[in-house]
Amino acid sequence: MPRQYPIEKTRNIGIIAHIDAGKTTVSERVLFYTGVSHKIGEVHTGDTVMDWMEQERERGITITSAATTCFWTPTYRAHDKTHEHRINLIDTPGHIDFTVEVKRSLRVLDGAVVVFDGVAGVEPQSETNWRYADEYRVPRICFINKLDRMGASFVKSFQSIKDRLTQDAIPAQLPIGLESDFKGVVDLLANKAFSFEGEHGEAITEIPIPEEMKGEVEAARRALIERIAENDDETMAAYLDGKEIDLATLRRVLRKAVIGNKIVPVLCGSALKNKGVQFMLDAVIEYLPAPTDLPPVKGHDPKTGAEIERTASDEEPFSALAFKIATDPYVGSLAFFRNYSGVVKRGTYVYNATKGAQERVGRIVRMHANDREEVEEIYAGEIAAIVGLKDTTTGDTLCDPDRRIVLEKITFPEPVIGIRIEPKTKADQEKMGTALHRLAEEDPTFRVAGDPDTGETIISGMGELHLEIIVDRMKREFGVEANVGRPQVAYKETIMGEAEAEGKYIRQSGGRGQYGHVWLRVKPLERGTGFVFLNEIKGGVIPQEFIPATEKGVKEALDKGILAHYPVTDVEVTLYDGSFHEVDSSEAAFKIAGSIAFQEAAKRAKPVILEPIMKIQVLVPPDFMGEVTGNLNAKRGRIEGLSDRPGLKVIDAQVPLSEMFGYATELRSASQGRGSFTMEFDHYEPAPANVAQLIIEGKKR
Repeated sequence: MPRQYPIEKTRNIGIIAHIDAGKTTVSERVLFYTGVSHKIGEVHTGDTVMDWMEQERERGITITSAATTCFWTPTYRAHDKTHEHRINLIDTPGHIDFTVEVKRSLRVLDGAVVVFDGVAGVEPQSETNWRYADEYRVPRICFINKLDRMGASFVKSFQSIKDRLTQDAIPAQLPIGLESDFKGVVDLLANKAFSFEGEHGEAITEIPIPEEMKGEVEAARRALIERIAENDDETMAAYLDGKEIDLATLRRVLRKAVIGNKIVPVLCGSALKNKGVQFMLDAVIEYLPAPTDLPPVKGHDPKTGAEIERTASDEEPFSALAFKIATDPYVGSLAFFRNYSGVVKRGTYVYNATKGAQERVGRIVRMHANDREEVEEIYAGEIAAIVGLKDTTTGDTLCDPDRRIVLEKITFPEPVIGIRIEPKTKADQEKMGTALHRLAEEDPTFRVAGDPDTGETIISGMGELHLEIIVDRMKREFGVEANVGRPQVAYKETIMGEAEAEGKYIRQSGGRGQYGHVWLRVKPLERGTGFVFLNEIKGGVIPQEFIPATEKGVKEALDKGILAHYPVTDVEVTLYDGSFHEVDSSEAAFKIAGSIAFQEAAKRAKPVILEPIMKIQVLVPPDFMGEVTGNLNAKRGRIEGLSDRPGLKVIDAQVPLSEMFGYATELRSASQGRGSFTMEFDHYEPAPANVAQLIIEGKKR
């Protein structure tokens, strides 16, 4: 089947935002206006298309990123179907516990729509998502939503984007009226005003620009044209000569600037009241990139390590990135992938360059939230899913078996919280292993480990809600009942000083003995670096083949910990001396020697316990502010800032995770149920001595 939509008319976009800014409502309107659904789903009535999991509908939040395909012709060209574009849309979660979903989606998307709450403006999760988008250099447009709400302010929300996210933001629209009087928008480029009539705002009517707004519109339009002109010499020259620049030129130059991450246009509306979403879709097509507008994707040759590029073209060899594995009750395992180059067909073989394994492409499906359409082939620049790949996990590269390439992996944050979990019955025990394995395959921030001391299973994740959903999914999707322990903090250990130590492992018994002897030096690294092993052996005092074994021994010792069996991180270990025996030396002996030397050196290098520190934001009515800040201080919290929102005080603070269990209940009772908070992991730092002592004793008991 030939390609239906040219690659230039394809857009791969994500909708990202803080929890409750209205992302899913925006996505539902997109599906309605593009004709994918014939009825508008609402989060508050639990009938959304994009939030299709039972847990999502019950809690009214998005948990997994849903992918869907829809089609759109810009409103001002609605009569001409040759301008129809294909949009692959991913609706991502806003809750911090599911941050992995946002990160992996941004890695494979070409552009993003960032949605903000018109009352709250920029919120903590908006900042985190914005950083991820910066990391992957994703061009974006902003949509200030909920302008029909009490206390909504376009000006304040826009200012918060400028102050806290980027100086490159500039309004491309202005709202007509606010709160209950919000009726339409002014398109600054076209210099026209529009209102949205009809039951679902589908009838867009041009109206005169209101008299009282004319001055404001003129100033905003001038600022926008000046910002656009700065990005193109010809346009700048025309602008300085005082010439009127035509709309097509302005749109073309603005498109180039948005794709180059030089300008972020800000649009506005109210998705719930069906106002402004159609213009946001126009902006997606006008200003966000097609796959061909972006630089070629970079990777390396798995054999030689040389850098390779692939351009977005059907003629190139096939290369794709698997960005998500999902378990589907009907078809089994689905591997969602972004095709960067070439064509993949049903029934052919592809090569998983990350794992070094051949995979057969059984069936290819294009997803519409949780419905699927079977297709024969997928072209460059598209997003789809393959059914039944055996070895592929998140972040793996799939490519042409004869032209191999490994694309850049996706890095994920480490889990910060764990709970002990045990099956209720013998029957549950067998099913639990399978369920946990399946769920861990889907979610790279979810880990399963056995505790060697007690033989219990420990599951770890990004937060209490994350683990709660995992246990809930085990019950619903896999029929496993489990008892859950109290949440535990994922502490780590590190060293503050430098030290050296010798590790000797010698065993003589009849016949061949064992001999391994090393000298190691340890020193601390910057927070978040992990582990670095350096080999400074000169003149063959230890033969080359025993060096990897020594490193392996050190790695095993890192996992065992020094003070309280927590993993050791942020250390540099240098192997600089040692000796060997012609007959008795073996890899096993050097592994043990490496482990002994590391334990010794680390004990002398001022070991400390590291605890996770969370960034939290609390919203409370002003009357309860004193009590709430006092409570945070008592939790070893540091208050970072206080600000105001209509009728609320906003407290930004950093608090150790160990002090935050059960905080939701405390906050409710301290604020008569009117306070709310959001929390996300920020960094690790050394725990104070008295706290560290309790952690060590707790672990040793």
